[in-house]
Amino acid sequence: MVFHSFWIYAVSLMTVIAGCCTAWGQISETGFTDHGVAVPFSTHRGVIAAEGNPGEALVLIWLYDHRGCYGLLIVEPDTGRSQEFATPFPWGGDAPYASILSTRGKLYSHFGSHFVEFDPQKRAFTFVQKTVPQMAMSLTENDHGVIWSATYPQCGLASYDPSTGTFRDYGHLHRENWAQYPRSIACDTAGWVYFAIGYTKSHILGFSPADGRVVPMIPEEERRQGMARVFRATDGFVYGQALEGKEDGWYRFFKGTAEKIGRLPSGVKQKAIVAGSQGLFHSRFPDGRRIKHLDLAARQLTIEDPHTGESKTVQFEYSSQGGHIMGLALAPNGTICGGTAFPFWFFSYDPKAGTWERHPCYGQWNTVARQGNRFFVGGYTKGFLLEWNPEVPWRETVEGDKDSNPRYLVDAYPHINRPHELLAHPDGNLLVLGGTPAYGHTGGGLLFWDRRTESSWLLRHTEILEYHSTMSLAALPEGKLLGGTTVAPGTGGEQKASQAELYLLDLETKRIEWHSPVIPGAREYTDMYYDPEIDLVFGIADRSRFFVFNPAGKELVRQEDIRQKLGPCVYHQGPRVFVRGEDGTVFILLARGIAFVDRQSFEISMVAKAPVTITAGGDFHEGRIYFASGSHLWSWKVEAGQPTSP
Repeated sequence: MVFHSFWIYAVSLMTVIAGCCTAWGQISETGFTDHGVAVPFSTHRGVIAAEGNPGEALVLIWLYDHRGCYGLLIVEPDTGRSQEFATPFPWGGDAPYASILSTRGKLYSHFGSHFVEFDPQKRAFTFVQKTVPQMAMSLTENDHGVIWSATYPQCGLASYDPSTGTFRDYGHLHRENWAQYPRSIACDTAGWVYFAIGYTKSHILGFSPADGRVVPMIPEEERRQGMARVFRATDGFVYGQALEGKEDGWYRFFKGTAEKIGRLPSGVKQKAIVAGSQGLFHSRFPDGRRIKHLDLAARQLTIEDPHTGESKTVQFEYSSQGGHIMGLALAPNGTICGGTAFPFWFFSYDPKAGTWERHPCYGQWNTVARQGNRFFVGGYTKGFLLEWNPEVPWRETVEGDKDSNPRYLVDAYPHINRPHELLAHPDGNLLVLGGTPAYGHTGGGLLFWDRRTESSWLLRHTEILEYHSTMSLAALPEGKLLGGTTVAPGTGGEQKASQAELYLLDLETKRIEWHSPVIPGAREYTDMYYDPEIDLVFGIADRSRFFVFNPAGKELVRQEDIRQKLGPCVYHQGPRVFVRGEDGTVFILLARGIAFVDRQSFEISMVAKAPVTITAGGDFHEGRIYFASGSHLWSWKVEAGQPTSP
C-alpha cells in the first residue's frame, strides 16, 4: 500500500504472570509520563470541491490520523463552519486510496472492506456495504451512473447502482502470489469494465457484467514489472497500455476485445471523471470558484474566484488525535526528535523546557539516528538520506539545495525505497541504510555514506543475499557489519526467498564473508544490538524470537520465544527495539512494556508494564526511556534500584 506499509495491530495490556518479576523487584507500573501528541493534526485522503443544496459550495475532506480514516469533514468556504461525520463502519486502521465524485454529486470510496456513499446535500452517509477485503485502488462511473470499484490486494471488483440501490460484490477475480494494485479502472460504452494492475507483473483484465467473464486483455509476454494503465476516452472506447509511461504499446478496448494501435492517436481525449487516488484534490466548485489553499495544520481554507481575482480565507475546526510517530531518537541538542506519517511532519521535544518544535518535513521519516553533532534520517520514498543540523535554523529540504536544513544527501532508489535500518557507525563517520526496494521489486540493497568525503556507494541485493533485504544491522569490531535480513519484497512485490539470514560484511572489501539462516524458519531479523563489553549481539527475530549471537564463533548462544511470556516487541518500519541505558544496561521495548536483558544469564524480564501500547522506539536520555504510542510521545523513568549492568 502507498503509505505503506503502516503495520496496524492492537495489543492488550499484559497481566502479571508468575515468574516474570525481575531479581530487582516487582514489575513497575509507575514512572510513565505522557508528553503529549507530537503532531496534533491530521492529513487528508482526498479533497473534493462539491455542492450541497443548489448553489451551496462545500469542501469534502477525508480525515486521517494515527487511527486511519476516522471521518469526513465538511467545510463551508463562505462561512468557515465545519461539520464532521464519523466513518460509519469499523475501518480497522485503513483509509481511502481512491475516491470519486459522481455525476449525481455524491462521494464514494471503498476502504476497510466497506463500500461507502456520502450525500453532500443530505450531509450524511447514505449507503454502506461490507465487501471482500480490502480497499479500492481505483473507482469509476459508467455511462449509466453505476459506480465500479477495483480493490487491493487480490483484484476484488464491486459495483453500486445508485438509481436502484443494487450493490454487487464480485469477489476476487484474479489471483497472484503477490499483492496486486489495480490503480486504474474504466468502462466502455458497451458496459465492459477494464482494470489495470501492478507492480510485480503488470496486467489488464476485462470484465463482462452480463455473464461474469474475466478476460486477459494483453498477452502474457507483454506483462512487465511495474504498473499498467487504462482510461476511458470521450469516443466511448477504453485505452490502455501494459506499462504506463511509454509512448507506444497502446491498445483500444471495446466489448472485451483488444486492438493494438501503437502510439495513442492525438485526437483521443480522456473523459472527465472526478476520481483519483488518496491524493485526489478536486479544486473547482460548480459555480466556477476554486480551492486556492487548504492547510489542515493551520485549519485554514482559501478559495478564489478566477474571474474576479477575489479570494476569501476562513478558519475552520476539526478533531484530530495526531499523526502516527514513525520512530524517535535523541538529537545532539538534547531534544527527542522524529517524524510522523501521516501527515509528514518533524517534531522536536525539549524535555527540560517541556516545549515542542514542529515543521512539515521531506517524506516519511522511517529511520532516525544521531552521529556526532548531526541527526540523520532514512526515509520513504526513494530510500533517501537526510542530515539535520540542530544548531542551524530549519530550512525546507529541497533536493540539490545544499543550504537546506535538513540537507538531502543521497538516495538509493530503486534498490531501497522503504528504509528499515539506519546505522550510525561508532566510527563517527559512516552511515549505513538498509531496507526493502521499489514497488514490485524483490531484494533490497545497502547504501553507505562517508561524511568526511561526502561520497556514497551502494551494494545491490545480488552482492549481499539475492532476494533478501536488510532489516537490521550491528557494527562489529575490526570493520565488520552483522546484517539481519527480511524475505519481505518491496511493496506489491513477490517473495522469492524462504527464510531470513544473518550475514557478515567486511567494510573494506565490501564483500559478504559469511551468511546463514541461523534461526530456522525466521522471516525477518527485526532488530539487533551489539554489546561491546561482552562481544555478543542481542537480537529479535519475527518480533518475538529473542536470540544471543556470538559473531566470533558464528553461533547462537541462546534463543527463546518470548511471545507467551512477554508478548511481541515494538514494530514499525524502523522499530528501534533495543535501548542502551546507563552503564551499558540493555532494555527491550515491547508492545506491552519495557523489559531488561540480564547480560550474564541472558534472561529477559519485564520491569515496567506500560499503561499504553508501545508502537515505536526509542532512546535513552537523562534517566528516561522515550518511546511512541500511536501519536503520543511517552517516557519511563528508570528509578534507582532498577536493573543496571553487572
